Amino acid sequence: MGSEGSGVGNADIDIGTFWNAVGQRAVGATIVTARGSAGPAGFLGLSATHVCADPPTMLVSIDAKTSALGAIRDSRHFAINYLPRGTEDVVDLFSGKRDIKGPARFETGLWGYLATGAPVFNGAVGVMDCILEETLERHGTILALGRVVAISGDRDADPLVYFRGGFLD
Repeated sequence: MGSEGSGVGNADIDIGTFWNAVGQRAVGATIVTARGSAGPAGFLGLSATHVCADPPTMLVSIDAKTSALGAIRDSRHFAINYLPRGTEDVVDLFSGKRDIKGPARFETGLWGYLATGAPVFNGAVGVMDCILEETLERHGTILALGRVVAISGDRDADPLVYFRGGFLD
């Protein structure tokens, strides 16, 4: 790659430009959940990835202002739920596009549990149920590292994929 594509000298990248560039990667729509003292909590987590396979460890990025962060810290667990195609309404529930907040988002009956007690989406393409091992804070974002203690999912389901600001068909 030539120097014009190296990115050197781009220290003043604005937020819009950054999010536009991040949007160029396709990601599975994920809901990150926990069960805190006030009940189930969750958020749309488009930044969830693996760290290593031995031991199986996942990482989730959480805005420090996200209300579900307290439940994750208090319960010391979280589940990453990879949603199947056709569940855009669930994404809307957890992205703040609807007036339904907090535990009320889990009253649909679409949720079960695995090892930690964190809500898991029935029919999810995949679920990683994690014990919280560590958190790090960087620039108003919490990086949560979790050891995977249970896995579930529907291997025949197609994923709901987010790309360039919308869902793929």
